[in-house]
Amino acid sequence: MDTVLAIGLDSVSFILTLLLVTLGLVIIYGMINVINMAHGELFLLGAYTLVAAQAAGAPFWLGVLAAPVVVGIAGLLIEQLVIRHVYGRPIDTILATWGLSIAIKQGIIILFGPAAISIENPVPAYRLVIMAVAALLALATYLVIYRTSIGLQIRSVISNRAMAGSLGVNTRLMDRGTFAVGAALAGIAGAVMAPIMSVDPQMGVGFLIPAFLAVLTGGLNSLVGAIFGAGVIGGSTSILSSGLSQASAQIVVFLLAIVIIRLFSNGLSKEFR
Repeated sequence: MDTVLAIGLDSVSFILTLLLVTLGLVIIYGMINVINMAHGELFLLGAYTLVAAQAAGAPFWLGVLAAPVVVGIAGLLIEQLVIRHVYGRPIDTILATWGLSIAIKQGIIILFGPAAISIENPVPAYRLVIMAVAALLALATYLVIYRTSIGLQIRSVISNRAMAGSLGVNTRLMDRGTFAVGAALAGIAGAVMAPIMSVDPQMGVGFLIPAFLAVLTGGLNSLVGAIFGAGVIGGSTSILSSGLSQASAQIVVFLLAIVIIRLFSNGLSKEFR
């Protein structure tokens, strides 16, 4: 019974954290059609922001709060310096963000070294805290997108950019803000997950690939699809990893994703809405 409960808690915490990373990908892709290969490194920056804050003597929770701010600002700079120059060129966005991901990882290695760093759990039953933070942030994202005037503008740009611009929506501001928010979501996900992971320069890859699979299985341009996808990919990964080797579990998850994409080419959210 204890084993089942532990697997269940692991699954829910991984699903909810994966959902934060997936939401950032969905929002960025839906708004500006950018396939952000550096999204895992934004997760990485969030974790290392917490590391830097603790090294400077700041409390744990102050480091967690600093992570989305720091990574959000980094997102603004990335959008201004790199992303805006490759809008409308999907292949170029892949190459540009892939190169950016390599640069970020090398920068982390230079600043913090290649070795893994451990962050002490701040409270008992910390996984419950992760679940609560992730659920609240996911809910807040949903409410902003679907219950506010800013969310209406975002959805109008996603639906028809030219029409939204002609009606007075500042599409340039929406692009910058959306990329920053997507980055901030990845950043806080990295910070809250740092105490239960090995914080190292490769940790972002562990969330980037599942997040892309979640987007593809759940459906592009859909926040509901992000929930479907994160649930399927995150849940299956956690459950399979409890009984199989990490490599075997990943193979089965990939095969599951391939089957879902083949059967539901528009994503699960489009089939079951």
